[in-house]
Amino acid sequence: MECTVRWTGLSGMTFLAETGSGHAVTMDGAPDGGGRNLAPRPMELVLAGTGGCTAYDVVLILRKSGQDIRGCEVKMTSERAEKDPKVFTRINFHFTVRGRNLKPNVVERAIKLSHEKYCSASIMLEKTAEMTHSYDIVDDLAELPPTS
Repeated sequence: MECTVRWTGLSGMTFLAETGSGHAVTMDGAPDGGGRNLAPRPMELVLAGTGGCTAYDVVLILRKSGQDIRGCEVKMTSERAEKDPKVFTRINFHFTVRGRNLKPNVVERAIKLSHEKYCSASIMLEKTAEMTHSYDIVDDLAELPPTS
């Protein structure tokens, strides 16, 4: 895996990351640090990437477990150290999993497997942050439109 991050100019604190898979992500700093608040902060992207990593795992595990999953959202709230380096010290992951007749024990197992075995990002962040997890299950009784 590789990534190139380039400062976009002499004014401001905007950076462009180009990933090895051919995608671009813009990052910017807060105005008090010379940024113009044009894009997410780098640490926000660390948190977002962790959410994407664990949500991906949960969806994949539930599908492989034969669950009829229709949606998955994870809302993360975090705290960071007050002094540099301002690492994450606490992160709560709250999952809202939507589907039909989802089994709570299978959802709980998927979340646990993600955080203990599969999600590289949360496993790395666990070195500095206390991790907590919670979830809600929403039974989706709506019919899916017919596929063609």
